[in-house]
Amino acid sequence: MFSSSQPDSNARPFLTWQRITDWAQEHYRSRTFNKDERIPARPGLLYLVQRGAVRLVGSAQLSASGKGSKGVQSRLALAASEEAFLGFVGAGQPFEIVAQSPFTLQGFAHIDQTTVIWLYWHDLENWPHFRREVLDAFRYQHQRKLLWLSTLGQRRTIDRLLGFLTLLIEEFGESYEDGYYLPWTLTHAQIGSAIGSTRVTVTRLMGKLRQRGLIQVHGEGFLAIPATHISSRQQA
Repeated sequence: MFSSSQPDSNARPFLTWQRITDWAQEHYRSRTFNKDERIPARPGLLYLVQRGAVRLVGSAQLSASGKGSKGVQSRLALAASEEAFLGFVGAGQPFEIVAQSPFTLQGFAHIDQTTVIWLYWHDLENWPHFRREVLDAFRYQHQRKLLWLSTLGQRRTIDRLLGFLTLLIEEFGESYEDGYYLPWTLTHAQIGSAIGSTRVTVTRLMGKLRQRGLIQVHGEGFLAIPATHISSRQQA
């Protein structure tokens, strides 16, 4: 469930990864991005994160038609177009960009030197075993999203926050002497967008969780969960 600190090439779920990366470089299907640079992905293609991490965000472009002043309509339109953090895609994992009006999905490099490979689905016919591994990875992601949705269904914001952080660290966390930590930073605004709250509320509740010993800060501001909390959660 938890990963340890190791090179990205060892964290991949694909047995034929080296063949795929070589093919991608030969066919100019690989590109490296800087932190927060948008990945020009489009629907219908398959993307693989070779190195680094991709941050997925979604937004709903809704019109502000109807009665009301222009100021109110402008605020409604702005709120409707705000981006919501939808999760990470780590090294060795696939992702797709789905188009469904009025919703849009985009990917951004979350850290520097994030490398992404892209393929057409029919390219996978050349590697049937690899294709099965990609589908298995998507099934695993689907299961994790169901857990995410269950967490977001909690009534209390502090429960949603703790559940959200726990799921992230369970999936992408790396071990250290006191527990597990998320190896990438997230702003309180990004966390708030994921759990349906505000930056101010997240900051206040994070303080409460730290006081209770349910979360910690590791290294240079990395979010962490102590081993004692993980042990009790697994026993439950």
